[in-house]
Amino acid sequence: MRLEKRSTPSNAWRLGAPLLALAITLLLGSALVAWAGAPVGRAYALLLEGGFGSRFAWSETLTRATPLILTGLAATVAFKARLYNIGAEGQLYLGALAAVAVGGSGGDVVGGFGLPSWALFPAMMSAAALAGALLLLGPALLKSRLGVDEVVTTLLLNFIVLLFVSWMLDGPMKDPAAMGWPQSVALPDELQLGKLIERSRVHTGLLWAVGAALLLWALFKFSLTGFEIRAVGAQPQAAAFAGMPVAWVSLKVALLSGALAGLAGAIEVAGRTSYVTLDMSPGYGYSGIVIAMLAALNPLGVLLAAVFVAGLLVGADSMSRAVGVPTYIAEVINATALLAMLVSSLLINYRLRWGRAGRAA
Repeated sequence: MRLEKRSTPSNAWRLGAPLLALAITLLLGSALVAWAGAPVGRAYALLLEGGFGSRFAWSETLTRATPLILTGLAATVAFKARLYNIGAEGQLYLGALAAVAVGGSGGDVVGGFGLPSWALFPAMMSAAALAGALLLLGPALLKSRLGVDEVVTTLLLNFIVLLFVSWMLDGPMKDPAAMGWPQSVALPDELQLGKLIERSRVHTGLLWAVGAALLLWALFKFSLTGFEIRAVGAQPQAAAFAGMPVAWVSLKVALLSGALAGLAGAIEVAGRTSYVTLDMSPGYGYSGIVIAMLAALNPLGVLLAAVFVAGLLVGADSMSRAVGVPTYIAEVINATALLAMLVSSLLINYRLRWGRAGRAA
C-alpha cells in the first residue's frame, strides 16, 4: 500500500471527506459509549440536548465557546504559516495574569500604574495580548535563527508558564481575602465585561471573539499580509524565491497568534471568572488546535467548530449525570474527530494504491 498524489483533487472527496470523518467519529464514539454500558442512542440524545437543547444549554455552550474561538484562531493563523504553536494554553494563562496585573484592584496589583479608570480596560487588554505575543516570539526566533523545533519549545513553555502562574498566585499576586486559596485579586466591576444575554453567563467577550474571526478572515482574503502568510504556509522555499521576507512573516504570525491566545485569557478573566486560578482553563489552548483543524484553518469555520466542541463538552456533563458515562468520552470524541478529519483531508489530495497495479482507493 502506498500514497499517490492526485493530479487534480476530487470534488467528490472534497464533499465526502468531512462526512466520512463525522461518520467515523460517531461510530467510534458509539463503541466507547456501549463499552461504558450506556444505551448509545439515549447517550447521544442527552449529549446534544445538554449542549444545544435549551436556552440554558445554549448559553453555557456559547460561554465555553468564547475562549475556544480565540485559541482556535491563534492556532489557525500560526498553522497557516507552518508555525506550529502548541503553546496557546500557556499564552492564555500569561495573558490572564497580565490582565489582572494591570487591572486588578484598579491597577494597584504590581505597584500602581497611575492610569485613569477609562484607560485601564484597553491597557489591560493590550497587556494580555502583548504577554501572549512575546511568549510565542521566543520560539519563533529560535526556529527562524537556529532551526529549533517550535513544537517542543511552545509545548514546554506551557509547563513553565503554569509554574510561574502558580508562584505568582501563591506570592506577589495572591488575594489576601481568599483564605489561603491560590488565586489572584479580582478585577473591579468596572473592568469586567457586560452580559450579552440576561440571566446567563454569556458575556460581550463573545462579540470580541466573533469580531476577531471576521477580521482574521478579511486579513487572509484581502490583504497583502494575508497573501504572504498563505504563500509561506503553502511553499516557503517558493515564497523566499519570489522575494517574500519569510522570516519576518513568521515573526508577524507569531505575534498575532500569541496575541489572540493572550486575549483569550484576558476575556475569560474579564467576562467569566474575574480572577486567575490554576484551573481557570480546562485545556482551552489545546482544544484550540482541534478546532483549527476541524475548521480546515478557516477563521469563519473556527466559529462553527468552536461551538460544536463547546457543545460536546457542555453536553458531556449532562450525559454523564444521566447515564453514568464518563465526561472524558467527549474529549475522546473531539480527538477522534480531529484524527478522522486529518485522514480525510489527506485523502482529498492523495489516493491509496494497493500493490503495483492495484486499484485506487
